[in-house]
Amino acid sequence: MRFFPASGLAAIIASVALASPVALAASAEKGKAAFVKNGCWQCHGFVGQGSVTGVKLAPNPMPFDAFGIFVRNTNGSMPPYAKAILADEDLADIYAYLQSMPKAPDPKSIPLLNP
Repeated sequence: MRFFPASGLAAIIASVALASPVALAASAEKGKAAFVKNGCWQCHGFVGQGSVTGVKLAPNPMPFDAFGIFVRNTNGSMPPYAKAILADEDLADIYAYLQSMPKAPDPKSIPLLNP
């Protein structure tokens, strides 16, 4: 068992809490609604699977901080979403929704693919 000095432990806890406090209280259910409401599905598909016009977002989305920075500052074909358009809470909920997508089954577990 590791012991941290009280000030060191407090700093670690504070840095974790400050990293993405909104993401900790996120709701996948609300995220699904925000994903649809904000039109994310039009390019990324209803479950973040990607399409010709939008990259695959789920399962296993990029880290939350990178996701937030990209959504707020993109200058590519996707328009940036300012906080006035997409609140931090909605962004965190969308991320929770993307994280909730199940991973595809291992091809070895699909009988038809393994004669």
